[in-house]
Amino acid sequence: MHIFTMSENVKGVKVSKVSSKRQITIPAEYCAELGIEPGDELEFYVASGKLTAIKKSPMAAKGILRDLEGDKSMTDEQSRQSALR
Repeated sequence: MHIFTMSENVKGVKVSKVSSKRQITIPAEYCAELGIEPGDELEFYVASGKLTAIKKSPMAAKGILRDLEGDKSMTDEQSRQSALR
């Protein structure tokens, strides 16, 4: 699983600007290190104010939502409906 987030063990920081089309460029050395090729799909998640990108592959996102707590007082249907509002 390839997870791209900032953490304490970051070796160096590269900066990319967001284009007017909201596109970013991933530095070539990161792509090489993580096996990202043109045409690969990435899934994006936001949690605790941080953006995480995961290279889409079977089981790649397993555990990504483990830190989120659900509202146990809501039924599944109530949860679905609240997400649609």
